[in-house]
Parts: sequence; structure tokens; C-alpha cells
Amino acid sequence: MVPPNFHGMAKWRFTLRLFYQKLAKLERLINLSSDESNKLELYDYAVLFLASDCGTFMDVVKEVARQGSASCKSVAIRADQNSYSYNQLISSAWRISRLLCNAGLKTVDGITGNEHLDGARIGIVAKPSAEFIAGILGTWFSGGVAVPLALSYPEAELLHVMNDSDVSMILSTEDHRELMQNVASKTAAQFSLIPPVPSILSQTTSNDLSQTGEMDVDRSLPGIGNSNGIEGDDPALIIYTSGTTGKPKGVVHTHKSILAQVEFIPKFSVRGVWQRWRESYPDNGNKAMDAVTVFTGVPTMYTRLIQGYEAMDSQLRAASASAASQLRLMMCGSSALPLPIMQQWETITGHRLLERYGMTEFVMSISNPLRGLRKGGTVGKPFPGVQAMILAEDGGDDTTGVGELCIRSPSLFKEYWKLPEVTKESFIDGGFFKTGDTAKVDEDGYYVILGRTNADIMKVGGYKLSALEIEAVLLEHPIVSECCVLGLPDKHYGEAVCAIIVPEAEVKRKREEELKPALRLDELCTWAKEKLAPYKLPTQLFLWESLPRNAMGKVNKKELKNALASEQQ
Repeated sequence: MVPPNFHGMAKWRFTLRLFYQKLAKLERLINLSSDESNKLELYDYAVLFLASDCGTFMDVVKEVARQGSASCKSVAIRADQNSYSYNQLISSAWRISRLLCNAGLKTVDGITGNEHLDGARIGIVAKPSAEFIAGILGTWFSGGVAVPLALSYPEAELLHVMNDSDVSMILSTEDHRELMQNVASKTAAQFSLIPPVPSILSQTTSNDLSQTGEMDVDRSLPGIGNSNGIEGDDPALIIYTSGTTGKPKGVVHTHKSILAQVEFIPKFSVRGVWQRWRESYPDNGNKAMDAVTVFTGVPTMYTRLIQGYEAMDSQLRAASASAASQLRLMMCGSSALPLPIMQQWETITGHRLLERYGMTEFVMSISNPLRGLRKGGTVGKPFPGVQAMILAEDGGDDTTGVGELCIRSPSLFKEYWKLPEVTKESFIDGGFFKTGDTAKVDEDGYYVILGRTNADIMKVGGYKLSALEIEAVLLEHPIVSECCVLGLPDKHYGEAVCAIIVPEAEVKRKREEELKPALRLDELCTWAKEKLAPYKLPTQLFLWESLPRNAMGKVNKKELKNALASEQQ
């Protein structure tokens, strides 16, 4: 079941991963830790072969097409309360492939393509839907590289991504036609609508499907059967980073790394999420047919969900908590989860959030176990097949100290688009990728993320301090709703610990009535000195209405730090 809404550039991951899981009979165990007792059993029964035997996603699709009626007629996805079969999705993708190959698009080498795009970039603009999947698959059938464009992007950012990736054509659904035609007119890209994919109920006859429902790849869809020119290391997808440490970079994933994609992040709406859970698990005890069973989010989402829960009346709270408790699994990633948030969430729902670690450059590679000890404040241990190391400042491998986390994984991206020097600088010997995150390993072998090296690590009077550690403590204060800690330039200590606090609304209102600030620096430090060393206490405090966050819910500390520093000059 495809959830009703997803967020920005992350939406493709869940949609395609669901489709991929339904394509392959994954009759295998996905390990969530190196401990044999902690494994997640993941069984799917659509097709009788192992995904691990396939070199590319296209190999998976071809196997589905060869399975005949039983596989091709079955439901592949559900979206917008409609069901779509494999035949419908793959046939629609083939029509899109023909559209692209006949459009006279220039290939990656600047030569007009003929029956194969040879790496031309195709922008995809659609909500998570059958059309989105068909657009991605159609791009891959034709030898193109898909560039999903976030619906949340303003026009300037859309133009940046399109111009940077040299998009040759935009594929858009009807609901975004006007916007994307306007954007396309300002670039060299062509524009085309994605043909609607017929649902199972709406399709009474189809010229694309045989009477038996079987799909002959060599006759009906020759492009699928003859798409052997696609290799595992060929580029398949370009996703742009969130830009928290600089200008967004295009991350190039290959067909091989697509097979390892598992991370997904839904579009976030506090009221909508709680309501969706209550609809899935109503008070009458009858689980809905399309019930949500797994939820994943970033720390900001869980903070907002807690705030939304606390604003409910007692009856709605009880129904919401009961519904949430019945989900099979809840996960958290993207940035460090403060321990107070984890504890509050467990109190409300009974779920101890499963923290894991991944990036745009590679998918979930480190995780707490599904069954076993989930340690708050850690992201767990590397998956089987994933290697992690701590790079010390001197460039050596430091297994016990603090340093930059480096990852080698089958899902690792190929390169940064048109940034060869940045790509080269991002890797070290052995094929390890430098994540830019400072980390350490605890006594149990669990990895602890201390923060982004250039934003969350502060150098104060000779000490290296983790802003995330200080934030986790400050969030325990009863007046603090949200907080951000960063280092500002200081002529005596190098950097000074600065705390930006969003106070609880009710406390703020009452204190303002008394003509008092919601929180004073001395009050905060008096409370925090029992929990933090003296050199970790904030020396500057700002009270704000909200924290500026990007589409992924992250605070761009680098930009914020520069802005505050310039104000103090």
C-alpha cells in the first residue's frame, strides 16, 4: 500500500522500493544486526526468483514479465485507493519509453538518440503514484537517467537542478502541467505529459495485455527483452542533496545500487499522520484492509507528532495512542534522535524507535536491531556487507576514538554529478566514502553520531564538543520545545556555545504576561550544570518563535552560523 503522501526527493525511494519488493520473491533474511538472533524476515511471493541473482532493476522487471499470468495480473501497488497490476505498470512504462526514444533527445555525449537515450537525463514530476513509477521505469527502459524533481521546490531550485543535471525532457502529470511547462520554457528541456496508468477496476479492455494476461517480452515488449545494454554500473538516478553543508549536489546512483535502496520518508502532516493511523486501527478493533504497518520519520517529525498528541483532548489521545501502538515497526533516521524524544514517544505509543543511519549517497547501512537491544543515542551496527570505519584526524583508522565516519556499501553512489574533484576528495583508499559526520563507537560496538563535522562539532577552548549532545540535554528542560546549538566565533576560546531555544507556547505566553522572558541564560545554565560539564554550558541564548528548517526537517546550521556571526560583527 502506497501511503497517501510523501515528501520531496525522498518519495521515489519508498515507491520504487515497494514495487521492487513486490517484484521479487525475497525469500531470504534481511539482517538488522550481526547477531544471528536479530534478523528481520522479509518474505514476498510475487515472483519465483531471488533478487540477488539480478544485476540491475531491469533484470528484475524482465523476470516479472516472463512469469506470465499469475504474476503479471496480480496487484503491484495501491495508490489513491486504486490498484494497479504489473502488466499495467510495465505496459505504461513501455509507452513512455517509446515516447522518449522518438523525441529526438540528445544523449549524454550530445548526440541525438535513436531507440536508446544513452544516459540522457529525464526529469520526473509526479506525486507518488502509478504514473511516477511508470515514468521512472520508462526512463530506464529507454536507457535514460531519472532525475526526480521535488514538488516542494520553488521555481529557482527547480531551474538549478534542471540546468545542473542537463535535463533533456520533463515528464509531468496533468496536475503539474502549467508549472512545469513554464519551467521547461526557461530551459532547453522538452515537456511531455505522463500518460495516465489505467487501474485494475478502470481497465475493461487493453491492447497491451494478451488475453491470458501473460506478457511476451520478445514480442509485446521487445524493449524489455532486449534492454541488455544496461549494465549494473550505468547511471540510473540523480538525486540532489538537501544542501545543509553547501550548494545541493547531484548524487548519481547506478542500476546496481538501486537494488539496495530501502530508505523511505513520508510527507509529513501531524494531523494527517495521526488520522491515518486511527483509520488503520479504529476503536472497533477491525484493522483496515489498507492499514499502515510501518512508519519512518526524522526527529523533527516525531517532535511535531508529540506536540500534536499533547494538543488533543483525552478521548482523541487514547484513540491515537492505541492506533499507533498497533503498527509493526517505527523507525527514525536522517539526523540524530534526542533521547528525550525517544523516551516520550515510547511512553505514548509503546514503540522504542529503531534508529538507523543512511544518506542520499547511500541507503540505510547502519541500524539498531529489529529484535534485541536498541540503544538510545546510537544508530546501531553496520549491516552485513557494509563496512564502517572511524577516520582519525591524522588519516589513520581509529577504532576507539572520535573521528569522521566512513562507509563502504553495495548501495554507495557512483559520483557527484559534474563534480569530479569533490567526488575524488570524498573517498579514501579502499573505496570508503567520507560521510562528513563525526562519530564514535561505544563499548558494545554501536555507532554514535556526534554531528556534522563542519556544523555540529564546536571547538571551544581546546575541547571538541558535540552540539547534538548539548541539544539532547537542553531538550529535557520543561520550557524547551525545540533547540539548536552551534558554535559562534569567540576571540578568547575560538568558539562559544550558543543555544537557540523555541520555548513552549503556554509557558512563553504566561511569562510574557509577567513581562518576563520565557527563559533566561542563567536559569538555563543553573538547571543544566547538573547534566553538562562547565565548558559545555551555553554562553549565549536566543529565544526564537521557530527554527528555520529545510524540506527534510534539518536546520541548516552552517548558514545559520554565518548569519549570526555576521550580525555580531
